[in-house]
Amino acid sequence: MENILDYSIEELKIWLVNNGEKGFRSSQIFDWIYKEVYDFDNMKNLSSNAKELLKNNFYFSIPEVVRKIESKDGGTIKFLFKYSDGNIIESVVMKYKHGNSICVSTQIGCRMGCNFCASTIGGMVRNLTQGEILGQILRASSEIKERISNIVMMGSGEPLDNFENVFKFIELVNSSQGLNIGQRHITLSTCGIVPKIIDLADKNMQITLAISLHAPNDELRKTMMPISNKYKICDIIESCKYYIEKTNRRITFEYALVKDVNDSDKHAEELGELLKGMLCHVNLIPVNEIRENSLKKSSSENIKRFSNILLKKGIETTIRREMGADINAACGQLRRSYIEDNNIYKGV
Repeated sequence: MENILDYSIEELKIWLVNNGEKGFRSSQIFDWIYKEVYDFDNMKNLSSNAKELLKNNFYFSIPEVVRKIESKDGGTIKFLFKYSDGNIIESVVMKYKHGNSICVSTQIGCRMGCNFCASTIGGMVRNLTQGEILGQILRASSEIKERISNIVMMGSGEPLDNFENVFKFIELVNSSQGLNIGQRHITLSTCGIVPKIIDLADKNMQITLAISLHAPNDELRKTMMPISNKYKICDIIESCKYYIEKTNRRITFEYALVKDVNDSDKHAEELGELLKGMLCHVNLIPVNEIRENSLKKSSSENIKRFSNILLKKGIETTIRREMGADINAACGQLRRSYIEDNNIYKGV
């Protein structure tokens, strides 16, 4: 049995024809799926034979809502989703005046080991398929009863460590027969897997690439992000320049400010010199505090000063608005606490 959400409309058409059905059925099936009909028997314009064929070969991987927490800010909803194999992931919906954004997970757990992130504690279990990532959006949209118009891949997992499934996911949600979400409304965040950044550039898509940088030099970055032992900052910067050249898209550099670690004036000056002249933007993030470490976020004064130094160097800079701080905003924290509370943590 296969997850039908893993199929594009073209792939499903080919499958149907190869199995003795009419190819136009794929459009009918997609119409039902995006009307939130996840039972083949309820797809009323399909023949009995087509329904049986589909039931014998496909299932829908739409995750179950295990927990739903709404922030007091009125604009953030955090979901804990469970797949049919029992694995748990998180997704977060953020409501803005310009539309609803969703932060999706691309893996169950993560193996990158960044010391400020709860998602990586316990390592990675497995990749999510393109259909399983899509299922997060379908379920969340159904729960809030509103359309989701923007996607950020900043939940659990490293998207470029699951490159093929993530690329297919982008194609699925971009499809006019599907959710029809424009590529410019999709952001992919990576800790900097250089060869995959180059591969992504060669795909020449119009998504926004966000680099989790968090330090202006290799020595400091190695203390925060193990990936820095494999890829130097200079290599990441070169791959980003290649991405800009191929796509003409601005890069976002994410920088989580940690008190007394990476938030000094010297760090800001160094970061400004590193990024000088690039088509880029820096998003400063007050670090999420998690119980597994002692990292503390910078003061508001420090963050503002850091921002001003970058702005004076000509680097476009914003400070990320803190949303959902009262509902375990740290990515991976809700998942881990649920697993531990229910005694199902298995060391993965």
